[in-house]
Amino acid sequence: MLQRSAGRKHNELRPINITNNFLKTTAGSALVEFGNTKVICAATLEDKPAPFLKNTGRGWVTAEYSMLPASTHTRTARESTRGKIGGRTHEIQRLIGRSLRAVCDLNSFGEKTIYVDCDVI
Repeated sequence: MLQRSAGRKHNELRPINITNNFLKTTAGSALVEFGNTKVICAATLEDKPAPFLKNTGRGWVTAEYSMLPASTHTRTARESTRGKIGGRTHEIQRLIGRSLRAVCDLNSFGEKTIYVDCDVI
């Protein structure tokens, strides 16, 4: 069986830590740590609906995801400098957005949009 570099067993989770209100400039935020992997998540509320939900009374939750260039062993160029996001990033953003929408009552939001930004540091 393949040995993990950190010496964890195959069924052993990484240590998890969540620091709430990590950023003071947004409605809600957290620093989420899974072992050495760290992700800053921030939620911003916009007082208008997604364009396709205008005049429906429903709200929306959407997500953006990014990795800092030095967050991996080998520097990864910022996708914003290439002019378009890659397929992996696009799928991760969609997964985050869909997961959040699945557990939110979008009818209770009113015509508002919540943006959740997730940045791997």
